[in-house]
Amino acid sequence: MALRSFLDGALFAEVYGTEAPDVLALHGWGRRGRDFSAALEGKSGIAPDLPGFGASPVPDEAIGADAYADIVAKLLDSFDRPPVLVGHSFGGRVAVCLAAKHPGRVGPLILTGVPLIRLKTWRRPPVSFRLARRLNTLGVVSDTRMERLRRSRGSADYRAATGVMRDILVTVINESYEPQLGRIMSPVHLLWGADDTEAPVRVAEAAMSLLADSSLEVLPGVGHFVPIEAPGALGKAIDGALA
Repeated sequence: MALRSFLDGALFAEVYGTEAPDVLALHGWGRRGRDFSAALEGKSGIAPDLPGFGASPVPDEAIGADAYADIVAKLLDSFDRPPVLVGHSFGGRVAVCLAAKHPGRVGPLILTGVPLIRLKTWRRPPVSFRLARRLNTLGVVSDTRMERLRRSRGSADYRAATGVMRDILVTVINESYEPQLGRIMSPVHLLWGADDTEAPVRVAEAAMSLLADSSLEVLPGVGHFVPIEAPGALGKAIDGALA
């Protein structure tokens, strides 16, 4: 495993193995390409630090998964044949967009813990928060106070993100990928932790109805972080896709 620069420094990626790569693995929010070190042991592949994470620079503006896919698509020239495309969580959002836009350039997909479809009904923020937000725009409530209110309501990822990366997070968590799922012709293996609370199994089940060729494998006792919690199962799934 070695960290290499790609795209004139726009991306840095972990490169696994010594043969021509045949796996492209995309990590989750706040993670890095090295998350796949155990799952890719003995294999040849590329696992980039997606823009804004690890060694890769932050995007200049707030973009969604589709624009991330446009960046990652430039890595496809590094492969002699369509690679097995692995996506965990946020990386799975990007993988789905990539496969939908470049159907002839990617091989089988393995998705795990990906919020592919928004199942929850959106709720408006409470009146007190909306009022504070309005008063902030008028200069009555300070930016510092508004930031405390946002952090008190946000997830751990939201609290950890700042600047453009927070705007990107807000963008992607409001995305849903039904159109992209319907355009994917490659076989898709959904490898899910039974105890995943961030993207429950029912998300994978709902996605299957939109995919042309899909299978679902549920891992008992495993949560959201399959590449870390169950690298053996992920590695086995990759071996199956390569075969």
